[in-house]
Amino acid sequence: MNRQILYLDMDGVLVDFESGLRRVPEDVLREYGEHRDRIPGVFSLMDPMPGALAAYAELCGLFDTFILSTAPWENPSAWTDKLLWAKRHLGDLCTKRLILTHRKDLNRGDFLVDDRPTRGHAEDFQGEFIHFGSERFPDWAAALAYLRERAQPR
Repeated sequence: MNRQILYLDMDGVLVDFESGLRRVPEDVLREYGEHRDRIPGVFSLMDPMPGALAAYAELCGLFDTFILSTAPWENPSAWTDKLLWAKRHLGDLCTKRLILTHRKDLNRGDFLVDDRPTRGHAEDFQGEFIHFGSERFPDWAAALAYLRERAQPR
């Protein structure tokens, strides 16, 4: 049985980006200014978003679920840190299910949960875009309820 394909973004959806920044020394934050995503190692310091781990586990049972994230081109450690974060927090559920790209629109699927429509061309995704953090989907409780209703075998 083929299941619908669901993509989940990392930063701001599964991962609390701000939690990592709170662990970075103030002088380093100043040094990187607006480019805080370029701080080496910052992606290894982040916590899961509230409800994200339980939601991910449930969604893996309902959909063919993948992580679809961008990584800063100017921060090579981010690419490794994102993989290690997924392994540490999601374990075997995410084995070989992490896609790092700057073109999310090139992936085929049914749903994309992302907090930033313009990052990685997410707004051009051909399936349904679920804007995490929006008024309609402010948190994992709302997004999960919506996705439960739409889960169906193909």
